[in-house]
Amino acid sequence: MTDDRYHRSEHFINGEFRPAHSNARIELVDPATEEVFGSTAFGDAADVDDAVRAAKAALPAWSALEPKERGDYLRKLADAMEKRIDVIAETVSKENGTPISLSKAMQGMPPANYRYFAGLADAFVPEEHRETMAGDAFIQRMPVGVVGAIVPWNGPQPLIAWKIGPALAAGCTVVVKPAAETSLDAFYFAEAAQEAGFPPGVVNMITGGRETGAKLVEHPDVAKIAFTGSTRAGRQIAEQCGKDFKHVTLELGGKSAGILLDDVVLEDFKPFVMSALTPNTGQTCRALTRILAPRERYDEIVDFIADTMKSTPLGEPSNPSNFYGPLVNKSQYEKVMSYLDLGKSEGAEIVTGGGRPEGFDKGYYVAPTVFKNVTNDMRIAREEIFGPVIVVMPYDSIDEAIEIANDSEYGLGGGVFSPDEDRATDVARRIVSGTVSVNAASCPMDVPFGGIKNSGMGRELGPDALEPYTVTKTIFRTPVASA
Repeated sequence: MTDDRYHRSEHFINGEFRPAHSNARIELVDPATEEVFGSTAFGDAADVDDAVRAAKAALPAWSALEPKERGDYLRKLADAMEKRIDVIAETVSKENGTPISLSKAMQGMPPANYRYFAGLADAFVPEEHRETMAGDAFIQRMPVGVVGAIVPWNGPQPLIAWKIGPALAAGCTVVVKPAAETSLDAFYFAEAAQEAGFPPGVVNMITGGRETGAKLVEHPDVAKIAFTGSTRAGRQIAEQCGKDFKHVTLELGGKSAGILLDDVVLEDFKPFVMSALTPNTGQTCRALTRILAPRERYDEIVDFIADTMKSTPLGEPSNPSNFYGPLVNKSQYEKVMSYLDLGKSEGAEIVTGGGRPEGFDKGYYVAPTVFKNVTNDMRIAREEIFGPVIVVMPYDSIDEAIEIANDSEYGLGGGVFSPDEDRATDVARRIVSGTVSVNAASCPMDVPFGGIKNSGMGRELGPDALEPYTVTKTIFRTPVASA
């Protein structure tokens, strides 16, 4: 029997759900069973154009509202999203295999995000008066225009919130393009936006694949792209935005290093094996997948991490006791499995895992894996694997650990672990990365987040989150000479 909740053939444009122009569909596959369970519309150029036109038409009236009025809409969106936490969590778990306990925790983030950005809207000052050396000036902060928000499959709703929250607060209108794999849960977001009462065209959502996203990036009426995804796709988007002089924010891949100092207490570190090293079955760009351990404690740390991962429950995402689930799709499964073979061929040694877990004949499951005897010139130490795979490398001095950590084309995250917070913070200051946590798994929403090098450009979250969605205009005047 077909479940109509899992089959959608429309987009959300100009405040209503409209049938897609094309009959092309995206088939949705449950990664735990490898079976097709649903479908969504594959948006074409006409769908993208309709959505962008609606956003452009809504822009003047939306940007003319007082910032606090825009904040009130965001608070209503937060309330509407809060009602849908459970159904969104269940849908996301079915789409991408995120274990349900983590999925529910993640769906609690967007309402908090929208309320935080509503507070930024309340405090937003659209015009500032300054005295200058030769007169005075008025500095206006204007919305950049129509924003295309393209989000990945590993954390769809939080990453939508990170983008459209500040965009809407700043006075922009938006077109959201979710990842193909997680296009169903986007309809609950669209329903929440409709319930919140946004004026038609302020919030739009189209589903589709890479081609759909490319059409959104290329559209001449889109002023800014906010993208989270792979470095490869981010580079293509940056090139197109550069050609068109569009604003762009990119949060891309990572191969972040976690440095354990010689005084680390492993029992205190244990929760971070799950939350910082392998969150979402390792499918998180900020995950600390390169662990640097002091040589004198190397074997102890390797065994501790391996034992922790091996004893952590793995299985069906709908079971709240499971922490590890399947990978998102067949191609990601095959990619991760190929890296396991590569690591062995490079001379690294598998301590635990290394293939499909025992007893799982179906589903894109990979046993949590730890490699030891890894050097930083190996591909498994340098390339983003995006699965439950950790490499552990020894170091002989803090200087060497920092050198290894910084010897990477990526710079998204990082971590330092030690009971001596001041010492760990001094080490963190020397890591070249956009975000570094000390005895923590991630950063709160009220500080900036983003990458450098091949991990992206621009920042999201924090009190400066509205800035990338605004442009400044200066009105300068000099005193009129008296007659």
